[in-house]
Amino acid sequence: MTERFMVSRRELLKTSAAGAALGLASASFPISRAFAAAVTVGFIYVGPRDDYGYNQAHAEGAATLKAIEGISVVEEENVPETVDVQKTMESMINLDGASLIFPTSFGYFDPHMLAMCAKFPDVQFRHCGGMWNKDKHPMNAGSYFGYIGMGQYLNGVAAGHATKTKKIGFVAAKPIPQVLLNINSFLLGARSVDPTITCQVIFTGEWSLAVKEAEATNALVDQGADVITCHVDSPKVVVETAAGRGAFTCGYHANQSPLAPEKYLTGAEWNWAKVYRMFVDDLVAGKPLPNFTRGGLADGFVKMSPLGPAVSEAARAQFDGTLAEMMKGGFSVIKGPLKNNKGDVVATEGQTFVEAAIELESMDYLVEGVVGSTA
Repeated sequence: MTERFMVSRRELLKTSAAGAALGLASASFPISRAFAAAVTVGFIYVGPRDDYGYNQAHAEGAATLKAIEGISVVEEENVPETVDVQKTMESMINLDGASLIFPTSFGYFDPHMLAMCAKFPDVQFRHCGGMWNKDKHPMNAGSYFGYIGMGQYLNGVAAGHATKTKKIGFVAAKPIPQVLLNINSFLLGARSVDPTITCQVIFTGEWSLAVKEAEATNALVDQGADVITCHVDSPKVVVETAAGRGAFTCGYHANQSPLAPEKYLTGAEWNWAKVYRMFVDDLVAGKPLPNFTRGGLADGFVKMSPLGPAVSEAARAQFDGTLAEMMKGGFSVIKGPLKNNKGDVVATEGQTFVEAAIELESMDYLVEGVVGSTA
């Protein structure tokens, strides 16, 4: 979108009275639509587009669409998970003629995106996450996501070779299934190198709390962790703080190697460009958009940051070999025999789970060797 709407977009629709005074209350805006491209796609971010993390990964994906003839991209950043996002979606439809909208943050879905789906049944909405259910949600809604746990497993392989203390650390936002899967995957990847490695996890309680993320990183280093990764919206603070303390780091969401070039081992990244192009191609071709879209490394939904200079030859060999196995499909991060960190059996001998099954099972445990609690 043009920068002139960055501040005023939500203000224009703050109240119906203000909208009516400006001639904007109607769902139809022929003057704006006359200047619209063949297809207008909207992207909404909960944080800044250059956060070196979750929002930047989506913005990088959106940027690839701008080079496609006939596609117009409108964006707004720093939109909170409140009624404000409804105003943003409504203005993208009414002012810009958007026919496909990607509200990218978890909290945008219910009730905000669902309210807009009902109000604008001819507009398509696709949400990043596992929220859509065909039995209770509208067909102009849907969800997309990637199986990035395998990326965190590969982070763990690199971490397992790099650690000297046999202690690795994880800064996490909230103990939801996807975060727990990432923590478990990181440790299990490291334990494929050395089964005595442990992982300390600290939950901050929010997706973006820079002070707590710095405090958690420092606490992990103080406790002996010498390789640290995370699952928060912007890994920037974690990466810079860890590297500043002399620890190695593995990234998440996007490539953070410019922040710590000597200490960055690798990172699990989203490749949303692949996903967004799939949706737009279907829209332009007049095909129905899928409501439930998933993929992993082999599907191009997820990718790994280049290995850093601190990664040893032995680590590179195991990393490359494991990645090759994952690219064949069917790789199991969670497999038996395996216990959780309370001593309960969660996978028996020979039992395996692919990541799609884990998503359906809604992981609610941390594996043996993770020092921390989901409570």
